[in-house]
Amino acid sequence: MSSLILKGKIVADSIKKDLEEDLIELKNKGIVPKLVAILIGNDPASEIYVKSKHSTFLKNNCLSDILRFPANTSEDILLKIIEKLNSDDSVHGILLQLPLPKHLDSNIVLNKINPLKDVDGFHPENLGLLLQGNPRFIPCTPYGCLKILEFYDIPVNSKHVVVVGRSNIVGKPIMALLSQKFKIGNATVTICHTGTDNLGSFTKQADIIIAATGVPKMITSDMVKDNCVIVDVGINRIDDESDRGYHIVGDVDYEKIVNKVYAITPVPGGVGPMTITMLLYNTIQSAKNKSF
Repeated sequence: MSSLILKGKIVADSIKKDLEEDLIELKNKGIVPKLVAILIGNDPASEIYVKSKHSTFLKNNCLSDILRFPANTSEDILLKIIEKLNSDDSVHGILLQLPLPKHLDSNIVLNKINPLKDVDGFHPENLGLLLQGNPRFIPCTPYGCLKILEFYDIPVNSKHVVVVGRSNIVGKPIMALLSQKFKIGNATVTICHTGTDNLGSFTKQADIIIAATGVPKMITSDMVKDNCVIVDVGINRIDDESDRGYHIVGDVDYEKIVNKVYAITPVPGGVGPMTITMLLYNTIQSAKNKSF
């Protein structure tokens, strides 16, 4: 069976094209959307992510700054930095790159960000609005997953969706989104996690599986039914003997599953490009909201 490969770059390019008109309207008002990313420490993966976001914004005629601080930066200093960005009218989005060093409480720091500039969608106010069905900013990775399903005309209404993973970044928000009466929603949602016994008994029932565990190839062929749809959020580094020294795999055993399912996102090239694109989208929406 030939499966439908859900390529995120195609979806991302379509969204960026649609955003061009918004950017022209903002430019005519003298507004250029601006994101400021805060990076604490020198985690290599975080550095790569921040640089990728920075590059995407510049390529799409938006502004982007990266504020780098040493790993021993105190919470008080970090909160003062955020206060300054909150009051800067030229800044439309503030991104705190996670994870933070252990001495910093991410909840305290994230809660300090002005919810009107919280383009990651992690502030309690924004998460509350999402749960009410009136979202201001939808967290970027869950939003990207929904946009992939929408672009490829994957039906969600009345389907059984199993979300594997309960993080605040992906699992919980996407559970909330898919269960609501949105255009891409109104599904019956089951959420599984490390406390779930016999995970396969749940995933085998799923019409759609959202895998977001951070465990390489955790979802195997015997855990999915024929013709289901899989959205693989995982990005896991596996060491190898290549010049780069590693390769990237998802949370799904792609090679063993790809010919069994109706549709699946590849890793890399699936959800990854969408996360940054939805960050761009949210930042532009923030600038538009401020322009009125």
